[in-house]
Formats: sequence, C-alpha cells, structure tokens
Amino acid sequence: MKKLYYLLILSLLSNVCAATESKNLQPLLDEIWQYELSITPVQASRQGIHHFDDKLADISPKALAKQDIRYREFLKNLSHLDKAELNRAEQISLLIQQRRLQNHVDQYHFNDHYMPLTAESGFHSDLAFLPRSSRFKTLVDYQNYLTRLEQFPTYFEQQINWMKKGIQTGLVQPKVVLQGFENSVKAFIQDSPEDSVFYAPFDNFQGVNIDSIQQQNLREQAGLVINNQVFSAYQTFYDFLTTEYIPKSKIDIAAKSLPNGLAYYQNRSDFYTTTKMSVNDIHSLGLDEVKRIRGEMQTVVDQLEYKGNINQFIQYLRTDKKFYAQTADELIKQASYIAKKIDAKLPQLFNYLPRTPYGVEAVPENIAPKYTTGRYISPTKDDQPGYYWVNTYALDKRPLYALTALTLHEAVPGHHLQISLSREMQDLPEVRRYTYISAFGEGWGLYSEFLGKEVGMYTDPYDEFGRLSYEMWRACRLVVDTGMHIKGWSRQQAIDYMLENTALSEHNVTTEIDRYISWPAQALSYKIGELTIKRLRIQAEEALGDNFDLRAFHHAVLEHGSVPLSILEENIQGFINQRKKLSH
Repeated sequence: MKKLYYLLILSLLSNVCAATESKNLQPLLDEIWQYELSITPVQASRQGIHHFDDKLADISPKALAKQDIRYREFLKNLSHLDKAELNRAEQISLLIQQRRLQNHVDQYHFNDHYMPLTAESGFHSDLAFLPRSSRFKTLVDYQNYLTRLEQFPTYFEQQINWMKKGIQTGLVQPKVVLQGFENSVKAFIQDSPEDSVFYAPFDNFQGVNIDSIQQQNLREQAGLVINNQVFSAYQTFYDFLTTEYIPKSKIDIAAKSLPNGLAYYQNRSDFYTTTKMSVNDIHSLGLDEVKRIRGEMQTVVDQLEYKGNINQFIQYLRTDKKFYAQTADELIKQASYIAKKIDAKLPQLFNYLPRTPYGVEAVPENIAPKYTTGRYISPTKDDQPGYYWVNTYALDKRPLYALTALTLHEAVPGHHLQISLSREMQDLPEVRRYTYISAFGEGWGLYSEFLGKEVGMYTDPYDEFGRLSYEMWRACRLVVDTGMHIKGWSRQQAIDYMLENTALSEHNVTTEIDRYISWPAQALSYKIGELTIKRLRIQAEEALGDNFDLRAFHHAVLEHGSVPLSILEENIQGFINQRKKLSH
C-alpha cells in the first residue's frame, strides 16, 4: 500500500513538472517571435502584424550586436527547459526554435551580413515586394508606406557599409557571378516615379475610403519620395557596385577561400541539409545518384529509338524549336494548363488540401535575366494567393519538356501545397508555421516531381526525360557545389559537368552554377531531403504491406509542418507503429 502511495505521488509530481515546462515554453516562444517581428518590420507586415508598418530593419553595427546578445539569451533560456517533460509537439517546437536562433548566431559569427546578395538577388530586389506585403486600407497605411520609402537611403547606406567591411576582410562575392548584376539595380531607376514598382499602390485607390484630394496629395508625395529618396538610394548602390564592389570582388569562387571558409561551408551544409554529413560523403552520394539516373535516362533514349548517345540526344533537345514556346504567353498558358491538370489529381495523393489558392505569373522583368527558371512565392497577406513564377526571359532556354516537373515542384503537390498546409496549422506556434527548413521543403518539392509519375503527369517519353533531367540536376548539385567550394573545381568544370549530365540549357546551367557559387551549400538540401522521404516511404511500405496507405503516409510527412530530417524519421517511425497497432 505504501509503495502504491509513493508511485502515485511520483506520478503527480511528474505531471506537475510536465505542466510547468509546457506552461514555460509557450510564453518564451511567443516572446522570441514577437522580438523577431520587431526587428524585421517587413516580415511583421507580411504576418499581419502592423505595429511596425512605418519601419525598415535597423542593420547598424549597434543593432546587430544587440540582436546577437538577445538571440544568445533566448538560447540560454530555452536550454533550461527539461525536454523530457514536454510532449512530442512541444519538443519539436523547442528544437526548431533553438535551430532558428542558432542559425542567427552562426550567421552573425561568420559575418554573413557582409554579403547581402547572391548572383540572382539581394536586399535591393527584396524591397520590390513592399507593395505586395504592405497594407493599404486607410490613409495611415499609405503614410506608413511612404515613411518606409523615405528610409531607403539610410537602409541602403547600412548595407553598403557592411559590403565595404566585406571588401576589407575578403568576404565578397566572386567577380564572375556579378557580371551584369548592376543591371538588376539599374532596373529600379526609372525616368518617372510613376513607372516605378513602388508607385503601384497609388495607381488605384479602389475600395479605399480616401477622398480625391487626399489621393492626389498622396500621389504627389509618392512622386517626390520615389524621385528623391528611392531612386537616389538605388543610384548610390549602382555607383558603389560599378566603381567599388565589383572591381574589388574576389577571383576565387570557393567558399573555403573565405575567412574561416572551411568551417563556414560545413556550417552551412549542416544547416541546409539538417544532417552532419561530411563534404566527401555528400560528393560521393551525388556521384552515385548521377550514375543511377543516367542509366534511367538511357532507358528513355532507347524507348524513343534515338540514333545516338545521351549527350547527342540532349543536344537535340536543346536545339530543336519544337521543344520551346514561341511567346511568353504560350509558356505561361502551358504552365497554367499543367497546374490545373495536377490540381485534379491531388485527391489521389492527399487526404487534406490547403484552402489557399495559387496563381501562375511570369518572373518580373527587372530580375528575370539572372533569375532561376521558376519559383514559388508565398502570400504576404491573408487576402492574397500564392504564386508560381515562371521565367519567360530567353524563351529558347526554357524547354517545355521540363515544364511539368517544374510545375509540380513549385506549385502542387510541391511548395504551394506544403507551405500552405504548414501556415494553415493554427494549433502550431508561429515559429513552426513560418520556419522553412530547406532539406524538408526542397526535398518535398523534388519528391513531388516523382509523384507526377505515379499519377500519369508525364504523358510522353520527352516529359519523362525532362523529369529525369530535373532529378539529375539536383543530383549534380551535390557534386558541383561541394566540388567548387571545397574540392577545387573551377566554374567551367562545374558548368561542363552539368551540361554533360542534364538537359538544362546552357543559360540555365550558367545561372544555376553562379547561384551555387554565391549561396554555398543551399543546393545540397534538395536531393538529400528527397532521398530521405523516398527511403522512409519504402520503409513504411515494407513494414505495413497491404495496410500501407499513400495518402496517410503523405499526411504523416506533412502534418507537423517543416521539420529537420531527423524529426521526420522519428515521425514516420511513429506513423508505422501506430498503423501497425490499428491493423491488429
């Protein structure tokens, strides 16, 4: 009897401890999230928090140093929580919050802010989303927006000062990836303020309760601010790029040539893949995947009875006009048709679908020349859809045979579906709903391309070859990214390797290689994530046999939002165990 009494007391104490830890976690997560929004005002606007709509981020040395201290304090506070006393969902939330904070600390430690641009974009192009992410319902909203525009010169000056520090310390982008980059800045400097992307909110006041006199005053203010502050900020940045930054950029393309470069690359690899894989293991995995996929590509070439080898077939695909749209509208319409076609097949693959719709649009002209072939753009407000962006620049470099795979990756069942489901999970804390983990998200996107094969989306051998070419593209990334940054590969060596093994156009290959050079290790996440999801699916199929349900498996993959791959493995093992119990 006494023993039973003690057990009961221990059980009650354990429940009290668990309740206490749970009670402590959520306020801490809320505090961290609110702090992050306060120092990233534009992000706050996108999340529907409008306390900071008149501000841009302060990235001065004093501000960033203060932020680093706060991040470290938050990490220390989180470390005091007893993980064992939290439930499964809370443990995942704790881990993701710690991971997010640690990344902030790591980026500051490695002076990542010294290089605020990649080969395809930068802070100057990110600001172009302001008209989409800002609220325009009242006179105050428009005034807040104008106040933000007035801060462009200060914000640009802060960024330029960090880039000057980069020049002094050797933390600069390679010169080769910056060829023509200045044009992406010049595109924002127009002859008239009315032609600026930042003037768009003043073109139409429909549905806004602002009288005609106030509207005219706002238009005049906008014209002055854009002409005097916005254009001057972009001109200053353009001048800095052309006269100082690009001329002083580095020749060596490797991340290992940066200060503390080997540690930096391994840190970025660990972050983007959510693993501790070594560079050598990743490189070897890529070589194995390239060999396997090349064999599957040969099967398609044989099926078509093509008289030539794979490389001759690839050259045929690159040069025959029948594989390319003749107009931008034709490419967008074909992408839209494919998107609608896969929409109808989603119930075969999923029990739950997001309520957020998506549209199909061209990549904006001002960034298209150096931009990737397609991308998903999340909604910035709750009254907006997501967008699947298709690059219509250089149409003879955008093959139609790869469009199905691209659409499945960027729209559905890829990024739009996965990200929208995550953001619609109201029971999760914000850090879970809005944190994007590349290995999970990009792995899911690549896996989604494969799912198209299972529901009949690749209707002819050319489309199937396009899918394999896209899978090969991601396998090659493991080889060329590690090759260039650590193993001494030249840029041309990497380009030649991609041209040899994928059906991507030379323009696409070049822009992609420059992206990998300027964004070390991010490209590793796709294939490693996809291989993990495929391996877990095989594991579940073998363990469950006839009781395996594909839609239930996909729900198990997605139901916790974006998670590190180790957590995904634990989640799927739990799914398998639960399904086994139900079948007995």
